[in-house]
Amino acid sequence: MHDEHDVALASLTTMRVGGPAARLVTAETIDDVVDAVREVDDADEPLLVLGGGSNLVIADAGFAGSVVRLATDGVTVESADLCGGVMVRVAAGVVWDEFVARAVAEGWSGVEALSGIPGSTGATPVQNVGAYGQEVAQTIASVRVWDRAQQQVRTISSLDCAFTYRHSIFKASSRHVVLDVLFQLIPSELSQPVGYADLARQLGVEVGDRVPLAAAREAVLHQRRNRGMVLDEADHDTWSCGSFFTNPILSARRFAALESRAATRLGAEGSTPPRFADADGNVKTSAAWLIDRAGFEKGFALPGSGAALSSKHTLAITNRGAATAAEVAELARHLQAGVHDAFGVTLVNEPVFVGHEL
Repeated sequence: MHDEHDVALASLTTMRVGGPAARLVTAETIDDVVDAVREVDDADEPLLVLGGGSNLVIADAGFAGSVVRLATDGVTVESADLCGGVMVRVAAGVVWDEFVARAVAEGWSGVEALSGIPGSTGATPVQNVGAYGQEVAQTIASVRVWDRAQQQVRTISSLDCAFTYRHSIFKASSRHVVLDVLFQLIPSELSQPVGYADLARQLGVEVGDRVPLAAAREAVLHQRRNRGMVLDEADHDTWSCGSFFTNPILSARRFAALESRAATRLGAEGSTPPRFADADGNVKTSAAWLIDRAGFEKGFALPGSGAALSSKHTLAITNRGAATAAEVAELARHLQAGVHDAFGVTLVNEPVFVGHEL
């Protein structure tokens, strides 16, 4: 366990903004994590648990408390059989895409569509990470956590994680610190059914077909690179938190109102909002579509700002090299206001703002 003071946090996040931490503790074992969190809680100090920093916008003033950085490692196969699948326990600090690459290489099917997503494995259950038709909720068997309220290590079953779209009990409060995640994967050289139309077209298959795991991974990485969603030090389009806003989920009545406003704004022959119905009768639509149709093109920036929409994808707010956290927040608010004025829909940010509010 390493303990440092006044450490710059920008370089520990994918957005690369934010000031220093009063104290940074790097925890390399589960015992380190537990000891560090207990020490901070016993001192009644502010705590920030940091994984890969891919879903954080830290204030320019930094964080006036202790940051516990998860640097734990280890991928352990606990059991493997044709009936129960492959049970794999992954430490919270493991780089997520490194685990996905391992799964593909080993012939463990179930997370291949989540290739290229930045961040650590421990962060994936927090917001139920998902892309291209897969979510981690589909493969998580349980999550082992440090319960800050009960002061003990607990194992929480997938059902009790209360996974929904980009949400879980871990995102709802700061009570639990994820220590490791147990995944139940399927031993197979084939992917799970391809659930995303663009991905299926690229692969030359129909939605619902299965393809070799490696082919699925490469196709997903290609799609993500085209959108600036694979980290690249030399490409400012990837200096981001990925998708900055969640796709809105609207009631049928509210979606009808959106369609009406879209027709008024775009004309009767204009494009209509994408719609994806769910089992509860609600409709999910596209945040990227709303941003674009509200008049914000790829690369949009406020005058003099170092923050801008990606030149490849309107759903990513990027740091063009010298952005401040304040500029990122200002652009986010501007986009939210523009979409609300145009369509009456309030976009909700995916990344967590630390030390300031959106």
